Parts: sequence; C-alpha cells; structure tokens
Amino acid sequence: MGDDSSLVTRLKQRDRDALAEVFEMYSDRIYQLALSLMHDEQVADGVVQNTFMALIEHIDTFEGRSSLGTWLYRVAYNEVMGRLRRARPEVALDDDSDDDLAVPEKMIDWQTLPDVLLSGSELMHQIDQAVQTLKPGLRAVFVLRDMEELSTEETAQVLGITPGTVKVRLHRARLALREQLAGYFEERVP
Repeated sequence: MGDDSSLVTRLKQRDRDALAEVFEMYSDRIYQLALSLMHDEQVADGVVQNTFMALIEHIDTFEGRSSLGTWLYRVAYNEVMGRLRRARPEVALDDDSDDDLAVPEKMIDWQTLPDVLLSGSELMHQIDQAVQTLKPGLRAVFVLRDMEELSTEETAQVLGITPGTVKVRLHRARLALREQLAGYFEERVP
C-alpha cells in the first residue's frame, strides 16, 4: 500500500494529486464494504463520498497509529453503522449472542467438489446472496477479512473490537455461509 507517511504529509498539505491517489486506492474497496453492509448502491456511493469528505476535513487529526487505509475503513464503517442505526434503530449492530453457535445441520466436504463447481458466476451469485443474509456484525468481519483481505488486527481497529472477537465472528460467519451453501452444493455433487 505504499508509504503512508509521505502520502499523509501530502494530504495535509492539501495536495490534490495525493487525494486522487488515495481515492484511486480505496474508493472501490470502501464502496464494496458499504454495498455489502447496506445493500443499496446509492447509499454506498454516499458512504464513499462522506468518507472522503471526512478525509479532507480531518486529515490534520490523523496521528498515524494505524495505516491510512485502516483509518479510512473505520470512517466508512462508522458512516455505515450510523446510517443503519438511523434506518433501523431496533437492529443490534454488535450482536454477540450465542444463537450463532448452533452446529450446522448440513455440511459438505469442500475438497470433494469438482473445480468447475468452485468457479463461475452462478457460485459467486450464491455466495453473495449468502453473505447478505449474515447479521451485520458477522457480515462486516467477513467482508473485511475474507473479501478485503485486511488482517485480524486491522479488522479489529476498523470495527472497534478486539482481535479475539474478530476471530470468533469470522468463524461464525464462515460456518453460517458453509451451512447456507451446503444445500446449493448438495444438489450438484454426485
């Protein structure tokens, strides 16, 4: 991701090229995060816009305790959570209940699946649908860790939770996805 310190210095000096560089690096990723959590393209666009407005307005307060990318993800995540709270105040965003700990009813041995089943747009569509059914807390961890490929520590910083909680939520999300996709694969495995 390059040298954050020189990029941050340029941003603090209001260098337009630096802003364009950061926008190029992170706008699509922030959009995907927002879209996966909000399910609305217009809202995701608004999250991206507000994230970069916050960057412009608050870059002078950036202390460098995390990477610039982690900081931007945190700003975007906070924006999404604020919008979710305003839209559905009854939704528990940090639901750590144990009802996700149920043992899956169906499990498929992924190693026995033909490669042709593991690639293709139909499977990607199934995975996307399954991800959208996850609770917001699980979905956020799954998207940041497995789709955006942030580290456990970066994900914890973005979400404001401990690395241990990230690991637990990621495990729960993967189990839930595996169970949801088991039916899809059961129909296709001889």
